[in-house]
Amino acid sequence: MTTTRRVLVTGATGFVGRALLPALAASDRLVRAAARNPADLPRSDRIEPVPMPDLAEPCDWGPLLAGIDEIVHLAGLPYRSGVEDTVYDRAIRAATGELARACAGRSIQRFVYLSSVGAQAGAAVEHPVHETDAPHPVTAHDRAKLAAEAEVRGSRIPFTILRPALLYGPHVKGNMALLMRISASPWPLPTAAFSNRRSFLAIENLVDAIVFCLNTPSTLGETYLVADPDPITLAEMITILREAAQRSPPAGTPAPFEILLRSSERSVLWDRIGGELVVDPGKLLAAGWRPPVETRGGLRATVRAGFD
Repeated sequence: MTTTRRVLVTGATGFVGRALLPALAASDRLVRAAARNPADLPRSDRIEPVPMPDLAEPCDWGPLLAGIDEIVHLAGLPYRSGVEDTVYDRAIRAATGELARACAGRSIQRFVYLSSVGAQAGAAVEHPVHETDAPHPVTAHDRAKLAAEAEVRGSRIPFTILRPALLYGPHVKGNMALLMRISASPWPLPTAAFSNRRSFLAIENLVDAIVFCLNTPSTLGETYLVADPDPITLAEMITILREAAQRSPPAGTPAPFEILLRSSERSVLWDRIGGELVVDPGKLLAAGWRPPVETRGGLRATVRAGFD
C-alpha cells in the first residue's frame, strides 16, 4: 500500500512555486505551501497555504516541518543590484542552513534545494558547463547560493541540489521578462549577429525535473545542472520571440544593443545574455529525466501567454 507523501514547498508564490504546486498535487502528494502572502495561493484538499518565516531574521522552521516527508526549498532573495552581501548571506545561506538543520532527527525523505547555474559558472563561460567544473560564482547572490549548497550537504540530510539555467515560461518575471519586452518592441533590433549560445530552461521542464528527483532514488545526494537539452544562439532566441510577437526579424550588429542596455542601467541583463553559457544537463538526462518542452516551442508559447 502506497502512503501519500507530504511535501513542504517554500517560496510557493514565486514563479517556480506557482507552477510546481499543481504538479506536486497531481503526483498524489499533499502540499504545504509556505509563502509570505499565503492568501494569494489556491486552497484545495491537496494544497495547504501557510505563512513562511521572514528570511531576514533567524527562522524557526519547526512548526512547518510537522508531518512533512519531503521539502522543496525555493525561497530566497532574487538578484537585485545594490544589495549588500550580508543581506544575501542571511536570506539565502543562513536561512537554508537553518531549515536543513531543523530537518535533523525528523523523517525527511528528500530535501530538494533550488540553487542557480550562477553558483556553478557565473554569467558566462567559454566552454560547456558541467557539474565537475570548479564553481566560479561572480555575484554576491550566486556566492550565497553556493554557500547554501554547502549548508545542505553539511546537514547530512537526504538531499538533491538543482542548478537551473535562466528560466522562461508564461508570466515569467525579472531579466527574462525584460528581454522579452525588448524583443517585442516595434523597433528593429540590431541583434542578428549575436552568435553566442545560451542555455535556457522552460518552467515546465524545471517542474518536471523537481518531481523526477523526488520520485527517483538514484538522484539522492546528487547535484545537477538543469537546462533544456539544446542551447540556441541569442540571435535565434530573439528572432523566435519577435516572430511570435509578430515583429520584424532582427538585423545589424550587436554593439548598439549592448550600448542600449548598459546606458539604460540594464548592464546586469547584458552580463547575463551577452556571453556564451552552454549548460550540459547530461548528468540528469543520464539519470532518466526527459524534459517535456522543446526550447523553440516553449519560447513561442511564452510570448502567446504573456509575461510580467
